[in-house]
Amino acid sequence: MKVKMILPALTEATGPFWRPIKYSLFPPLGLATLAGYLDNDVEVEIQDEHVEPLHLDDRPDLVVIQVYITSATRAYRIADHYRRRGAHVALGGLHVTAMPEEAAAHADTVFLGPGEDTWPQFLKDFAKGGPRHLYRSTVRTLAGLPRIRRDLIKRHLYLVPNSIVVSRGCPHVCDFCYKEAFFEGGRGFYTQAVDDALIEIERLPGRHLYFLDDHLFGDRRFATALFDGMRGMGRLWQAAGTVNAVLAPDLLERAVAAGLRSLFVGFETLNPDNLVGQRKYQNLRRDYGAAIRRLHDCGVMVNGSFVFGMDGDDPGVFARTVDWAIDQGIETATFHVLTPYPGTALHRRISAQGRIRTTDWDRYDTRHAVFEPALMSADTLERGYHWAYREFYRWRSIARGAAAHGSLLGGLRHVAYAAGWKKFEPLWDAVIRVKRTAVMLPLLESLLAEFGTRRSPVVPAERRESLATGLGSTGERRPPLARLT
Repeated sequence: MKVKMILPALTEATGPFWRPIKYSLFPPLGLATLAGYLDNDVEVEIQDEHVEPLHLDDRPDLVVIQVYITSATRAYRIADHYRRRGAHVALGGLHVTAMPEEAAAHADTVFLGPGEDTWPQFLKDFAKGGPRHLYRSTVRTLAGLPRIRRDLIKRHLYLVPNSIVVSRGCPHVCDFCYKEAFFEGGRGFYTQAVDDALIEIERLPGRHLYFLDDHLFGDRRFATALFDGMRGMGRLWQAAGTVNAVLAPDLLERAVAAGLRSLFVGFETLNPDNLVGQRKYQNLRRDYGAAIRRLHDCGVMVNGSFVFGMDGDDPGVFARTVDWAIDQGIETATFHVLTPYPGTALHRRISAQGRIRTTDWDRYDTRHAVFEPALMSADTLERGYHWAYREFYRWRSIARGAAAHGSLLGGLRHVAYAAGWKKFEPLWDAVIRVKRTAVMLPLLESLLAEFGTRRSPVVPAERRESLATGLGSTGERRPPLARLT
């Protein structure tokens, strides 16, 4: 039997916002996990359209496609193509779970929710010649998972081939998060056994790891045991966590001792009313600044996540957020336009209010305003989003952020990471074009290793501007906010 597994390109990966390095970071780990369930005599291939052209002239027996909202149109075209060629086509993923009837029109089988219980059952049914049209996950466990088929991953095409997931979901239930719909009907957060996670980590070559878990710190007992088990492995790793996890006593220190060097943190908004409106209660009454200082004092870089367009956001939110993030010394920032994904509580609320502007899934990429904001126009929201990215990553802003670290070495590290991510696109593009992305991994490892030695004191606000000037800032301030409206 021949099985082909496909990750279609997201719309933004082929459009005007395409940043090759962003789409060459992580291999399709979910597909490689499913491949681990296949028998040894099955011929299986994984193709990721973000890093290689798809070959569509073959005739596999089974085609498995992972579907995200902005890859849905492309995924359906591929699915229709292979069905015409006689293949059994199976679709799964976040968008399929949210829109099963839509997906079912293009598939022989659809999967709703995570696949640890449904995928093995489908394979048994398929082998007997009677697969069902729909499989819905109800049993949530990571016990007894087979080995991930990492041999099917083309490591040289990715900057971070050592991605890993040791849990599923998140213990929190934010209104805008897609995961709420995906895990409906069962547990929304669960972990591997610690020993199984450590065995998988041991399998990975090199030093660097990236945990793709939605919230690696979500189960404190699991996280503590995992970090203690990783001590002495010599790993350098990145992950995602929450503000309250960062502020929890002792947990961050254990993570750092195990090799944590960079953390993606969902600040999302500086407005407490917005947090309540989106049920992001875990951020309420948390000192964001203290969390950042704690991370920096432990030698951990911060990738801050921010969402624009919540009901409490007016046109001033972009400058307020960017100013705050720069002055806190956040190394990298990820900005998003609030997007009401189908299946979420946010979508139900916005839809009931008649504020949805389009159901063109290609525009649900967190770059477009697909709904009417409460306190600004959709056009203002989109332009403010783009302005925030430009402003945060201007050289003068990078210099200001570097100055917030209070030392020349800390500032230089800040510049190296922030500039390396955004200012050297031509270099990244050249490396990616010749399919040698992985050669940049030693540079990433070296930079992460340096961050682990840092202890950055808090810099008084009155000193920041003089320090920034010494690092090369022009001293220019941002344009008037009126230019955004």
